[in-house]
Amino acid sequence: MAEELSSYDIRLLEQLQKNAEQSTAELAEKVGLSQSPCWRRLQRLKEEGYIKSQVALLDRVKLGHELVIFSTFKMQTLSEEKRAEFLRKIELIPEIIECHTIFGEMDVLVKVIAPSMNWYQAFIFNTLMKLPGVTDIRSTVTLAEVKYTTQVPVRVRHGGQA
Repeated sequence: MAEELSSYDIRLLEQLQKNAEQSTAELAEKVGLSQSPCWRRLQRLKEEGYIKSQVALLDRVKLGHELVIFSTFKMQTLSEEKRAEFLRKIELIPEIIECHTIFGEMDVLVKVIAPSMNWYQAFIFNTLMKLPGVTDIRSTVTLAEVKYTTQVPVRVRHGGQA
């Protein structure tokens, strides 16, 4: 069973989410630990799965992906084999950067990045509509990105109050 997070663990996780390139010495200084205990805590947090990976966040616009589009899919009932095929194909489409199953009228929500509306129109017909089980697609194109973060709140707020 995983240990409960200490205040040091919480501060370490917060610091890593701000900048994962920090050295153990830098992290140790910021959270108030010496280097060895800081390193051991980091290893434990990785082993217990609190830290899934450390990555570089790229600027999608500089790479030509001007649009963010949320698309929902209506799905027909799929066999286990077809469902597995759908999931494999979703994993292989780099422009789909998130995929979630959802409750309600539609069944799947994907977040797509796209260079243009013309590109996205072709993507719908040439890629999305050819996925196993997809019977309907509804899309919402965003006008502006108001907030974007990959940081997960580490400290639980009680009652959802700020």
